[in-house]
Formats: sequence, structure tokens, C-alpha cells
Amino acid sequence: MSQSETELRHLICRVGQHMYRQGYVDGAGGNISARLADDRILMSPSGLATGFLEAEQLIIVNLAGDRVDQPNEANAHLRATSESAMHLECYRQRDDVYAVVHAHPPTAIALTLVGFDFQQCIIPEMVVLLGMVPTAPYSTPSSQENSDAITNLIREHDAIMLSNHGSLTVANSLWNAYLMLESLEHNATILHRALQLSGDLNAIPADQIDKLVAYREQFGLLRPGDRERFAKYVESRGD
Repeated sequence: MSQSETELRHLICRVGQHMYRQGYVDGAGGNISARLADDRILMSPSGLATGFLEAEQLIIVNLAGDRVDQPNEANAHLRATSESAMHLECYRQRDDVYAVVHAHPPTAIALTLVGFDFQQCIIPEMVVLLGMVPTAPYSTPSSQENSDAITNLIREHDAIMLSNHGSLTVANSLWNAYLMLESLEHNATILHRALQLSGDLNAIPADQIDKLVAYREQFGLLRPGDRERFAKYVESRGD
């Protein structure tokens, strides 16, 4: 079901509140966007606290990043998020993406700092809901380099970790993009606790992974290259 601009404005603010309350962002960190039309993207502004956004403060840009809305009293002095290039790259690469959420989930980020590979099959729900989550190489936040780092990955993944920096989740709706963030950090927390208990993690048996991939396809979450990635992973384990 399509949503009106007014509904999306209020939903972006609501998602921002959830992100702040859950500890996925702090201060003015993180940013959110949603597609209004093929070439019109509604974005959170730069420099404002994500958890305290107001609907009138959001800004509309085109896919080139140019502002195309009529400024109002609340946003005339504002500009789109400093991470707008990364958001716009997601929309340019995928017509099926209608929302982008960039956050700083602490446990997931911490795992990237120690080189943890999220492309392992350890938790069933993570395999089904998120697939293999790659970690993009480090790049300076808010730079063109940061946008370039996710170009190839976003074509085949709905969730990406940005090394030393944060997460990026995309979906066919804003709410789904946010829920993917929740799932990512929840599973990262489980993995972190397991690693504290033992340096070894019990992976899902290789002969069970195909069943999870089938569920992923059944739920409409299968991405291009998924089957090949999971098959290569199973082969690399040698069990």
C-alpha cells in the first residue's frame, strides 16, 4: 500500500524516535529516507537529533541530490543529511528500494572493529531475515568514497555493515527497513554474548542451510546471488 507524503513524514519521525530510544543512534547520528516517487526522496536533515525530528523539518531531493521541495519556516535553513549520497546510491541501484535507514548500532559496530564476519550461518533468523550481511571496507563517513563503497554490495544485499562506522538497511517500506536494523542489532548482541562465553560459535549444520534459504525465498527475501553465496559458504566449511 502506497503512503502519502504526510504519512511518510510522520513515520520517519517515529522511526527516528525508535532508533534513539533503542540506542541505535545518539545525538545527530544516523539518518533516514523514503522514496516518494521515482525521482523524489524524502530525507532527514543534517545536524538535527534523529530522535527528535519534526515532520516539517524533512527535506525532499531528487536522485541527483538537488533540493526540489518548497522550503518552509521549519526547514528553510536546513540541508539534507550529510549521508545523502549513500542514500541516493541505494535508490539509483535498486528500483525496489523504497526506504533507507543508516544507524550506529553499537554491538554490531563493535563486532566489525574486531573483524567479525557476519557472513556466517549461525542464527537461523538472521539467515532468513537478513541473509549474508557483508561488511564494506572502511571509508570516511559522509564522503563520496563512502557512497562508492556500498555500490556493488547494495545491489545484492538488504543489510550492510559499514566498517568502523554503522549499518545500512534497505527495504520496500520504511518500517521494514527499520525492522531489519532491529534484527541486525539483536542478532549481533546474541553473537557478542556467545563470544564472551566462548571463542567458538556453533554454526548451523550445513545440511540445514538449504532449508533456511528456501524460507528466505518463500518470504520474498531472496536476493540475486544468494544461493551461490550460501553454497560457497557451505563448501568453504568443508563439513
